[in-house]
Amino acid sequence: MEAPEVTETTPELACPIAPIVDIVFSRWTTPILWALNEYGRQRFVELHRRIATITPKVLTQRLRQLERDGLVTRTYHAEVPPRVEYEISELGRSLGPMFATLAEWSPNLAKVADARADYDDRSRSSAR
Repeated sequence: MEAPEVTETTPELACPIAPIVDIVFSRWTTPILWALNEYGRQRFVELHRRIATITPKVLTQRLRQLERDGLVTRTYHAEVPPRVEYEISELGRSLGPMFATLAEWSPNLAKVADARADYDDRSRSSAR
């Protein structure tokens, strides 16, 4: 019997959700989207206060990428001083059911912690 022919497949074709994961679960995306969804339209400073561990530079970069991806809208108000506000878009809001499903899965994190502890114990035992 002949072995099946192996063809190279891009990760996107091998796993069709890979591009979605890249967009939605890149570092800082979920906390930003959560904060905008939970608290509504916010100025940069408000958003930065809510996500205190992110640097202003990284927050700026992530907001620009989220705006480019259509998940966040940016509104510039030509006032003195100028005011900019960020808001989750309808497209961003459409991710809600997926996040809700992940939240439902969160009780399994205790099982993950247990599995990690078991693995670490086995690794330490076999290293002796």
